[in-house]
Amino acid sequence: METHRTQLLVSRGWIQALILVFVVGFGILGILAVRSYTASPPIPERALAPDGRVLFTRADVLEGQQLFLRRGLMEYGSVFGHGGYLGPDFTADYLRRSARIVARRNGEPEDEGGPRTWEELRVNRYDPTTGTLRLTAGQAAAFPELERAYGELFAQPSSRTGLARDLLPTPVERRQLTAFFGWTAWAASARRPGADYSYTNDWPPEPLVRNRPTGPMIVWSVLSLVALLGGTGLLFAAFGRWRFLGWKGREAQTLAFRPPGEVSLTPSQRVTAWFFLVMTLLFLAQTLVGGATQHYRAELSNFFGIDLAALLPFNLVRTWHVQLAILWVSTSFLAAGIFLAPMIAGREPRNQHLLALALLAALAVVVVGSTVGELAGIHGWTRSAWLGNQGFEYLDLGRLWQVLLVLGLFAWVALLYRTLRPRLAREHLGNMPWLFFYAALAIPAFYAVGLLASPRGHFTVTDFWRFWVVHLWVEDFLELFTTVMVAYLFVLLGVVAERVALRLVYLEAILYSIGGVVGTMHHVYFSGEPAEHMALGAFFSAAEVIPLTFLTVEAWSFLTLGQAQHLGARRFPHRWAVMFLGAVGFWNFVGAGVFGFLINLPIVSYYQIGTALTANHGHAAMMGVYGMLAVGLALFAIRYLVPADRWSDRLAAVSFWSLNVGLAWMVFATLFPIGVLQLYRSVTVGYFEARQLEFLAGRPLSWFEWARLPGDALFIVGGVLPLLVLCWRAVRAAAQPAPAPAPRAEAASPLFTEVTGPGGEPAAAPAAREE
Repeated sequence: METHRTQLLVSRGWIQALILVFVVGFGILGILAVRSYTASPPIPERALAPDGRVLFTRADVLEGQQLFLRRGLMEYGSVFGHGGYLGPDFTADYLRRSARIVARRNGEPEDEGGPRTWEELRVNRYDPTTGTLRLTAGQAAAFPELERAYGELFAQPSSRTGLARDLLPTPVERRQLTAFFGWTAWAASARRPGADYSYTNDWPPEPLVRNRPTGPMIVWSVLSLVALLGGTGLLFAAFGRWRFLGWKGREAQTLAFRPPGEVSLTPSQRVTAWFFLVMTLLFLAQTLVGGATQHYRAELSNFFGIDLAALLPFNLVRTWHVQLAILWVSTSFLAAGIFLAPMIAGREPRNQHLLALALLAALAVVVVGSTVGELAGIHGWTRSAWLGNQGFEYLDLGRLWQVLLVLGLFAWVALLYRTLRPRLAREHLGNMPWLFFYAALAIPAFYAVGLLASPRGHFTVTDFWRFWVVHLWVEDFLELFTTVMVAYLFVLLGVVAERVALRLVYLEAILYSIGGVVGTMHHVYFSGEPAEHMALGAFFSAAEVIPLTFLTVEAWSFLTLGQAQHLGARRFPHRWAVMFLGAVGFWNFVGAGVFGFLINLPIVSYYQIGTALTANHGHAAMMGVYGMLAVGLALFAIRYLVPADRWSDRLAAVSFWSLNVGLAWMVFATLFPIGVLQLYRSVTVGYFEARQLEFLAGRPLSWFEWARLPGDALFIVGGVLPLLVLCWRAVRAAAQPAPAPAPRAEAASPLFTEVTGPGGEPAAAPAAREE
């Protein structure tokens, strides 16, 4: 029997516009991907001294790269500006040290070089026909000297570097790692063929090789500002012209919300209590290792009387901190999808709860396996990138655990489809249920792109694919899933009509994707990509701020939609969940918008990449947007799981204010001022000096690090622990037999009833039932 689909609730023009944006955006990315493969800095088959000695080979560079990643050094320092922020940027470090040696041999000042030094380091002596790089006598003399210097650096006690001692125990490893650093420094100074700047667009700023801002860098910085101002003006013009855009609630209707205890839940919805408990435990672990990570910057040699680095070196705790952030947020998203799907579909297939428990068990295997693998890889107990540590920032987990996580995310989508299938069969492909499914499917699909990032691949090409995960997965498709989830929550609660929510989802998806897809390239300005990556990345990333401006304009109306429903005998039960969703809008604008745009301008990024301003943006955007959303989704779901006599709005309120005040303290009292000081030092003294451990651990920066302690304590104790208590109560309630629902007539929505007001759009789906 043929199933008749419902009509599309909005104009087809919305779908056509979104498809056009995706086709154009990913078409441009496809062209840039080809350019990444064809225009990246070459890795020479051999690098020769003037006397014909082989200093290093292509195999040495690639082995050194794998060593850099496997031992977690990308979570300590950085290359091409990407990685951790305690150690130096090893590209800038090798370039400065080797340039000093060359200048000294040339009899020129070691702090600024001279014509002979500039010429020696800037000339590209790579022969593409033979794959041979011929180094000068000065460059050849610098290599063994730096090999000894890095051997001494990584042999120092943990209390001086924050790393495990004797990280490079063999001469072969020291030579290979030095070869990798030396290759990146060569790419940063040698002129790109046919251009008057290096493969890295003359990054890092280094007077000894006359690296300074290029013409394209300045021009595209100005044009990106023009794009921001012009796009923002067009946005406000559109809102003035078409008043149906944005959040428009059912202001004429008064809703009465059913007490959470009267809302019947399916078995899989009750199982999500365990997901949210695991989420909060991972959140707690992430904040604790995050606090330890930050303490290294305040007091490197002593953690309240303990030599922490000897037990848990900085690169290990930062690896765990970054990976746990992704895992706990993902756990909340998985649980929220499982919880909402029966409400959207109005039914649940049999044994769905058993499959959900199996998914949770698989997630636990990935968490434990990847955490232990990172420990083993960083300490050198295993050399396997599959079981140990791949070492890419944000993709640190071993290859096996990465594959299993991708498969688990696809299994989650299959669970959602199993529940939604009857509803999807009768809905137009462009309506809300399908958008919910598409947004969920995009999460594993774009995380899987990270499998193209290989520790054995060319670093520039690998970084290109890695940032598809860091940017496209996080900043575009998780943002899309966020929008769909928030909109659907308000539809299910009856606060907005489905047509309004659908139009809003399309609008935000289009606005985000206009800048967000091609804007991915703002991460790779200086990773060895050609100048067009910088030009397009700068111009389109400016457009990313435009929808965030829109969210700020709409934030008040968004909040008042939920708060306005406090009328009637049965009050709105999700005040604090909505407050967390409102916080998402605030931090989206501040963290992703203001702080993100600050470091996205090429001319600013040129001096600040790899400083605390990058960490400032990362914390405000990741925790402020996805962290707050994860907590808000958890509060929405467990509000129906915790009995009324065990629920505490006070705990939810304490968690809300502690997390937001603690995050603001973290950002405004520490990360932002330290980042500004580093930027000032980079511009006035030098980028090399701004990244030195002596500067980071000295005054006044250490004062700002100590000033962060109250904010971190508030964040952990006042923010995470109350949430843990609520999730534990949800688990205890879910373990009890499900209460029989009170007898009542079939209603349009399981969450609310319309009491007064004119007839409106069709309400949400019927109460979910197991089939």
